Amino acid sequence: MIIKNASVYTEEGKFVEKDIYVKDGVFTDNAADADDGQVIDASGCVAIPGLTDIHFHGCVGHDFCDGTREAVDAMAVYEASVGVTNIVPASMTLSEELLIGICETAKAYREEGIQDKRAQFWGINMEGPFVSVAKKGAQNEEYIHKPDIEMFDRLNEASGNCVKLLDIAPEEDGAMELIEKRHDQVAISLAHTCADYDTAKEAFRKGADHVTHLYNAMNPYTHRAPGLIGAAADEEKVKVELICDGVHIHPAAVRTTFKIFGDDRIILISDTMRATGLEDGDYTLGGQYVKVTGNLATLKDGTIAGSVTNLMDCMRTAVLKMGIPLESAVKCAAVNSAKRVGIYDSCGSISAGKKADVVLLEKEDLALRQVILRGKAL
Repeated sequence: MIIKNASVYTEEGKFVEKDIYVKDGVFTDNAADADDGQVIDASGCVAIPGLTDIHFHGCVGHDFCDGTREAVDAMAVYEASVGVTNIVPASMTLSEELLIGICETAKAYREEGIQDKRAQFWGINMEGPFVSVAKKGAQNEEYIHKPDIEMFDRLNEASGNCVKLLDIAPEEDGAMELIEKRHDQVAISLAHTCADYDTAKEAFRKGADHVTHLYNAMNPYTHRAPGLIGAAADEEKVKVELICDGVHIHPAAVRTTFKIFGDDRIILISDTMRATGLEDGDYTLGGQYVKVTGNLATLKDGTIAGSVTNLMDCMRTAVLKMGIPLESAVKCAAVNSAKRVGIYDSCGSISAGKKADVVLLEKEDLALRQVILRGKAL
């Protein structure tokens, strides 16, 4: 395959007018390798790497916590269709028995291998159950559990050791020990927490290096109590997630966050639930009722319950409605996320030797023109 006349996003974080060459599903620098292949005219388009969503729960009527192969498969098909070519879906706060089943399904699905027209499944973001009751958000309080090394080990083993992110409220009993003893095995993210500045700093010293959906389900930043947000800003190693759906965070706060953290440390996520890609109505998230109206999903008490805006639309919103440069938005939705879960050696950039996932967007409005998945046009 040859993709001609596109403005291509490079590893240097810039757009360059050049052609893209693909052979056997991977990028190549050798034009001769692609001479006999399909030619796609991408005039008027930007070409970006396929996105990686490391935090979403569901879409098109399915949820990762359904615990079925059919659910993961349907999610993978939908995500690929919108240009999200790599996925790390998130679990919720449920009983250990249910979480074990979810993890076993994830292991089996991953072992099946890559399938046509589907985003590649890389592992699990374990958002629950080691969270704070006071900041539970849409997590089910009935199943919130104190941080427990043995419980995490059982779940991770059931998943085939494919947990990529583990979310923890560091102020809870047992959290610091878990962080210290397991941060070399899994990225530890501080989440759904009442942690103050000092507690968060201690967690970062012990090995945590990520923050789940910054600003949401945590204490706000104030000049006398900077909390987790201030602690994360002070730690250069820490990456932070942002949901740019226009609901979770005000555009001015998004712009301020980019000024504070820079585009090397921000990861755009969608945090979508099962209503994504469907009409308004009544749905569930983690076994709890959710009402969806437009791009707003809420529990019965009005608590925001995830998002209904896929990652590509979140990236588009960040650029077109929030004033974030496209170069930065792509870095945060495709590059940083791939690096975070350790897959940047095979995806996340349009570079020779990596799998040929390319998304062609119209330059004017970033409308989707074409998704090329592992060298095949969808």
